[in-house]
Amino acid sequence: MASGPTGRPATIYDVAARAKLSIATVSRVLQGTGPVSEKARTRVDQAARELNYVPLRAARSLAVQRHEAHGLVLPDLAGPFYGDLLMGYERWAGEHGQSVIITVTHGNPDPRRTVRDLAGRVDGIVVHGNALDQPTIQGLRKADVPIVLIARPPVTGCDSIRSESAASAEQLTTRLLDHGRTHLLFVGDPASSYDVSERYAGFAKAHEARGLQVPKPERVPLTEEAGREVAEKVLQATTRRPDGLVCANDELALAAVAALKANDVAVPGQIVVTGWDDVMAARYVSPGLTTVRQPMTELGRLAAQRLHERVTGERTRARNDVLATQLVLRDSCGTGDAAVTE
Repeated sequence: MASGPTGRPATIYDVAARAKLSIATVSRVLQGTGPVSEKARTRVDQAARELNYVPLRAARSLAVQRHEAHGLVLPDLAGPFYGDLLMGYERWAGEHGQSVIITVTHGNPDPRRTVRDLAGRVDGIVVHGNALDQPTIQGLRKADVPIVLIARPPVTGCDSIRSESAASAEQLTTRLLDHGRTHLLFVGDPASSYDVSERYAGFAKAHEARGLQVPKPERVPLTEEAGREVAEKVLQATTRRPDGLVCANDELALAAVAALKANDVAVPGQIVVTGWDDVMAARYVSPGLTTVRQPMTELGRLAAQRLHERVTGERTRARNDVLATQLVLRDSCGTGDAAVTE
């Protein structure tokens, strides 16, 4: 339980007692000011984790009950996905008088401490994908910090919002198999995120339904550079070359298409390529990119709304929302038609 020895919320005094250090030393560690030994820093961090300590700012010690601020914790800001997510979140938050503090964990040497500090400046926190590990999320929950998770499996006591992935991936893969593609390659690492694992699960299920062996995934990050590298690897293949790339996002797919075309490989004639997200570029490239459209702006908007409901007490029970996705057929999949299927 997130409390001090008497059952109340843990304070800096409890942290100092647990770490067996002075209040001044603990304060310097928590605020990042003044010289502190690495040994003292480790002891304070350990005590704070054990007590689920959240530093409270002055506003909370006054009559002000809320900061009117949300914390949004993201693994990264690269790529078009996060722009749409942020647009939806900021728009809803702004309309309801909430400010948003964004924290990016990629490259952060100590995201747990950063988020613990953030929790003292906001009313609640939204976490996207793998921005934080499970123990950190559980620590925040035990400290009674309202939490909304995006693109993660549900956690008891936390709201969660995600897009449907497995069924759409199965539908997409089935269509490719039905149109004669017999050697598909899934591009993306299922271990990297819940969403990608669900997409691979759908890919696998489509193969299993036909009694086919499930191809192992090409485990790469969801970046343009990785997409180019996968295309180059396909071009250099000395054995059977894949006749389709089922990419876990549009960045991978768009980069792969560009690299294949630059080497005079016909898309979709010789190899089909599909993506995921339906970013703006997907509809303007040639050939148009077959993809799965997920409601990125709506994910952000709904996350802001759900956190507001929990912060204000409008709702006390956790909700798990799953938003629908749409298969968008364009020329890159070579199935001879272009449409949006629900």
